[in-house]
Amino acid sequence: MTHTHDPNNPHEAVQAGTGAGPVRHLPGHIAAALAGAGGATDSAGQPWAGRSLSGDDAKIHNFDNDDGTADAGYLAALSDLAAGTGDEAAVVAALATARVFVPILAQLAEEGEAAAGPNGDPLHSDKQADMALVTLKAPDGRTAMPVFTSAASLSAWHPEARPVAVYAARAALSAVAEGAELLVLDPGSEVTFVVRRPAVWALAQQQPWTPSYADPDLAGALGEGAVGFPAVRRVEIHPGGGVASATADGRRLPGGGAGPELRVVLYLEDGLDAAGVQSIVAGLNNAWARNEIFAERVDSIEVKLQRAAP
Repeated sequence: MTHTHDPNNPHEAVQAGTGAGPVRHLPGHIAAALAGAGGATDSAGQPWAGRSLSGDDAKIHNFDNDDGTADAGYLAALSDLAAGTGDEAAVVAALATARVFVPILAQLAEEGEAAAGPNGDPLHSDKQADMALVTLKAPDGRTAMPVFTSAASLSAWHPEARPVAVYAARAALSAVAEGAELLVLDPGSEVTFVVRRPAVWALAQQQPWTPSYADPDLAGALGEGAVGFPAVRRVEIHPGGGVASATADGRRLPGGGAGPELRVVLYLEDGLDAAGVQSIVAGLNNAWARNEIFAERVDSIEVKLQRAAP
């Protein structure tokens, strides 16, 4: 049986002497890699000799048996949050021991030529490729890093992204290194949970996190900052309007929002004019900005003014 082929089609070739039909060439960068394979060392120049691929030596990383599904502890904490029996601090605490996936995208920086292929044409190889972490811009302009709790959620978000399995603490450390102030878990999924800057820092340092609106030390620091303003009768802290988040089907969750997460209520004496109120608020902002506890534990703030009871 005679097989004909198009000699002008670089993707088709005949296997001579086998009776086989046409085959397609491998992509250039893969063919180039295979053409250079079979040496005594790997691509990093390390010798193959002496290596074992069995037993404990076969373990490549901490997630060899990972099935790609979301961490059970994280899902349970998220379920408790939705049911009103848990809070967002418990969700972040569950992340402290959870595996997540960080999306990586390959970008070809420089192309080189290798040995000639079967049809005599040069094979192009990836002489230099960059692996880039993905970052996003939040609506308020801040940098955010997307992180996924399952391989399926990452693939649905960006099919070409490579999932790299890491502990959430390592992902938080990478976010800090990239200048990202937010971790966005599972963007585009049924539940998207935002880990705000103080919680990102706590995860990166493997320390527990208390939300600013539930932090008694912060409440004390804000009260002390108001001592020099006699017209301020009382200072209270509450969850801000940006603490809550919404699921894809419209359900509200009491946590996981991007902020503002802290509402400071100032109870002012009666009789102050607009200029007096503005002077107090500006003075308090300056005092709080110099406070180390405030700087470390508050991500975003909203101030509400109330008239103090006589």
